[in-house]
Amino acid sequence: MTVASMTGFARREGGDGAVTWTWEAKSVNAKGLDVRVRVPAGLDALEPKVRATVPHYCARGSVNVSLSVDRGARPVELQVNRAVLDQVLALATEVQQRTDAAPPRVDGLLGIRGVLETAETPEAEDVRAAREARMAADLDGLLADLAAVRRDEGARMAASVHGHLDELARLTGEARQTAEAQPAALRERLRRQVADLLDAQAGLPEERLAQEAAILASKADVREELDRLDAHLASARELLDEGGVIGRRLDFLCQELNREANTLCSKAQDVALTRTGLALKNTVEQLREQIQNIE
Repeated sequence: MTVASMTGFARREGGDGAVTWTWEAKSVNAKGLDVRVRVPAGLDALEPKVRATVPHYCARGSVNVSLSVDRGARPVELQVNRAVLDQVLALATEVQQRTDAAPPRVDGLLGIRGVLETAETPEAEDVRAAREARMAADLDGLLADLAAVRRDEGARMAASVHGHLDELARLTGEARQTAEAQPAALRERLRRQVADLLDAQAGLPEERLAQEAAILASKADVREELDRLDAHLASARELLDEGGVIGRRLDFLCQELNREANTLCSKAQDVALTRTGLALKNTVEQLREQIQNIE
């Protein structure tokens, strides 16, 4: 399985000679799957189809699907509004009786507003059903296109994530080298502090000095944090190789990586290790920004 992004856009156009339509789908990141649909009046039956189909192509993200339809110049037929015509004839008869006027002409009657109406020629049910079936087929193509776009973007994001993981591995190795030199550095720093506080002749027994240095080194030991950093990085690489819906698990690993980097900074006893810890935190944050869009 491949890594997919939650961000993408796709567009599909179709038609049957009498009507043309355009499907559009846009997706952005979200905690779960949120589907929003907009279809023209009269095509409401397509909305359940959209909601049922999207999960086959997208597992996470806010997905907006819309359909626009252009019916063009549809054939129309003329109809007489008989209710209005009856009212007009009744009034004309009443006026004729009172004024001895000439009978109304047909063209005059049809020219009165409301007597003659236009109406679209009704479509056969099988024609309408066939059109909706073609629209539904185009919907599947649209969502397949959207999924392909999300996979392409996911491949680029995976490459970027691998780069951040490589940098984190490098910084972890750098921190390990610095940490290995800490016990000796702590011992020497303790010796200098003791020499400043005590009379040079009084001195401090070498055994006591070793005990104090060992206590300080134990408190500053970051080997467990570094081991956990290595383990989390290995887990992240395994998830990328696994692919599929891995965004939430990667986000959890980022939280763990950040926790270990924070502990490393708090235990650091020299500037070099602190600097490396801060670089780790910064890179983890960059990594987390990337994986927010991974499905």
